[in-house]
Amino acid sequence: MAEAYIVDAVRTAGGKRGGKLAGVHPVDMAASVLDAIIARTGIDGAAVDDVIMGCVMQGGQQAGQVGRNAVLAAKNLPDSVPAVSIDRQCGSSQQSMQFAAQAVMSGTQDIVIASGVESMTRVPMGSTMMLHMKEGMGNYKSPRLEEKYPGIMFSQFMGAEMIVKKHGFDRAMLDAFALESHRRAIAATQSGAFDNEIITIEIEGPEGTEQHRSDEGIRYDATLESIGSVKLLQEGGSISAANASQICDGASAVMIVSEAALKEHGLTPLARIVNLTVTGGDPVIMLEEPLFATDKALKRAGLSIDDIGLYEVNEAFAPVPLAWLKHVGGDHAKLNVNGGAIALGHPLGASGTKLMATLVNALKARGGRYGLQTMCEGGGIANVTIIERL
Repeated sequence: MAEAYIVDAVRTAGGKRGGKLAGVHPVDMAASVLDAIIARTGIDGAAVDDVIMGCVMQGGQQAGQVGRNAVLAAKNLPDSVPAVSIDRQCGSSQQSMQFAAQAVMSGTQDIVIASGVESMTRVPMGSTMMLHMKEGMGNYKSPRLEEKYPGIMFSQFMGAEMIVKKHGFDRAMLDAFALESHRRAIAATQSGAFDNEIITIEIEGPEGTEQHRSDEGIRYDATLESIGSVKLLQEGGSISAANASQICDGASAVMIVSEAALKEHGLTPLARIVNLTVTGGDPVIMLEEPLFATDKALKRAGLSIDDIGLYEVNEAFAPVPLAWLKHVGGDHAKLNVNGGAIALGHPLGASGTKLMATLVNALKARGGRYGLQTMCEGGGIANVTIIERL
């Protein structure tokens, strides 16, 4: 089978809900990362075979095939470049990468941009479901689904609490992990670790045009006391808004190419795709599936967790990466080394390619060979992508 290579990966800096990216239409935000990755690689945009864009809330300003609209809004891509929009919940743009790599590995395409976008300010989480329900247009839960899962409203919050209890965690452990996420994100920002992956987005501020280049959600004054003072999401639980991922606006993109494209366009690969895995499991506890997907991915790749130099495990809720680390026997020092979604935000459909932008740059900076990325997703699904730095 042919190889697939990552040649560049970019992202916007995260914007808080109602924050600096709130004034940017998600189509234009997505177009900005597409333009940036074309400009940085120096290829002719017409050479791109496809754009695969992850987006979870595909309604309102993200409706009407947001991936295609982003291509049409882009300056560096001609209208001849096709696009498709996909939803695998929080793993949408990680799945974009996997579909892109599969297209390249199959020999059917040579240059594919995997990407993602989510304006959680402009298209709020759950709005595509709730607005239809409010208008009397029904619920996603069909009679047959209700028969199989009677009385269960699938909830990521409840799944997170179930993981806490199953793995013996408590709030103090979750809050300590959350604080570490902020501290690592602060160190990464101040050291310039994000400089190569973040692109500039021009926004209109109170004093005119500004350049947005710094993740807005990082709490530079975070302490265990301030995190611990945040109200729990349910009485008797352990999850709070402070030890869960932040609502975030953002976009990201990864260019994946064939060996032939490397030679034809004079591109330098950052990494080689080693393994692509996606699995499904219990839809009720829901967020635990990355543990078992990682087992399968490592086995298929012929690697052990000790072979992996760095891991990016999405911080949807603090118990998810903690349970993952406990299950695989990993090294905490290799986990989310530049902070995660608790500090940096989780722009749903954009998080997969966002994490890959961080992973490839962190591997390069630290001289690691293999990197592993995984994401918990609604419905009890998980993606795992393993790469080798070149």
